Amino acid sequence: MSAAEPSLWARATNRKVGYVDPNWPFPGGPNDAPVIIYGYTPSFALACLATVLFGLYFIVHLFQVIRYRTAYFSTFPIGLLFEIIGYIARCMSAKVNPYNLIYFILQYFFIVTAPVFLAAGIYAILSALIHRLGRAHSLLPPKMVLWFFITSDAIATVAQIAGAALIGVKQKRREDPSVANNILLGGLAYQVFSIGMFIILSSVFIWRARAQVKAGGLTMFIASFFAATLLVYLRTVFRLAETAEGCPGGAIVGDLAPREVRGE
Repeated sequence: MSAAEPSLWARATNRKVGYVDPNWPFPGGPNDAPVIIYGYTPSFALACLATVLFGLYFIVHLFQVIRYRTAYFSTFPIGLLFEIIGYIARCMSAKVNPYNLIYFILQYFFIVTAPVFLAAGIYAILSALIHRLGRAHSLLPPKMVLWFFITSDAIATVAQIAGAALIGVKQKRREDPSVANNILLGGLAYQVFSIGMFIILSSVFIWRARAQVKAGGLTMFIASFFAATLLVYLRTVFRLAETAEGCPGGAIVGDLAPREVRGE
């Protein structure tokens, strides 16, 4: 094939392979991709709902941090603020221009990065529990628990953001985004592994310290702790399955229920 001959991917994208909203023609702006990278047109109502809910959670958590002066809890308001910014960008995608690459990258960056801060708060809570209930019950020292899992999350998130940004650039240029998608997939796979290890570590610790948990009246707190951890884990597993379909949004095209869960 000569250098002047377009690639198979370029010829495919010239035929608009990908989702194009029939009610929202391609605007053709300098920052617009030829297709809607989400794989669907985001719901403005659901994005607004997510923005409002995260805003309420942000106020409650910020109040708790200030009132009780819990430094280890401070990552939760930061993560919630990132969620708010991300869903505002998604609102812009839904209302202004779903083809816009800048809106897509902004919402993806903040929504993907937010759980890192939320997970960091969860890791900090386990570290504090180890100090309170007894280090002898834990497989790892509390500082190692904190820094190993925070570092793992940071590495995984950088890979996800880099992959998502490259996907947007490749689709805008009408080039094959397979390599970029594999980078994103690798970051998500590592995060699933890391959080899975954290769940195992937490379970072993809580089981060993179950007498201290009961004596200290922490049963409901531990239940909430595990619920939050499992929700973060399920969110990551879902994103891994989604990305394995080929691009962000691939697994949820035409599937309304998961979109509602994620505010899309």
